Amino acid sequence: MKRWCQWGLLLGSLALVSAVSGVVSAHAEETIAEAQPPLPEASLTITDQAGHGHVFTVELARTPHQQEVGEMFRKQIAPDHGMLFVWPAPQESAMWMRNTFVSLDMVFIDEQNRIHAIEEHTTPLSEGIISSHGPVRAVLELPAGTTERLGLVVGDRITSSALPGEVH
Repeated sequence: MKRWCQWGLLLGSLALVSAVSGVVSAHAEETIAEAQPPLPEASLTITDQAGHGHVFTVELARTPHQQEVGEMFRKQIAPDHGMLFVWPAPQESAMWMRNTFVSLDMVFIDEQNRIHAIEEHTTPLSEGIISSHGPVRAVLELPAGTTERLGLVVGDRITSSALPGEVH
């Protein structure tokens, strides 16, 4: 999935203004034609309102390029897996589903490592903007239906060594 924060602008189909790193810069949009190789992984736990911990293995999209490609062209995501995008500082985040064939649940994570917002069952291949509805420090993508199946809601706690402020 192509990522850019809300401050960014898509200029036609050839240029992308990116503020993911906190520095606005324009560059020609490259053609992404295939899924990226598996990224480094970390464990992530979401503790729900009842105190149950739900453990996931998440790929870490750390670089702007890894974040731009995201889940593009992948045909499936294992039920207990996902992808985590951590921003250098809390920011408004906007995502889309360009070239993404599988529906996702997007979990927006605030500065206290709690769920700030959830977008369930995203539409594959859509270029519609999916907003964080406020500043977030990270976005977690899970297979569609995961948040509903597990009863995850705004305020649930997320822990992972990949998140700022977490010590493991």
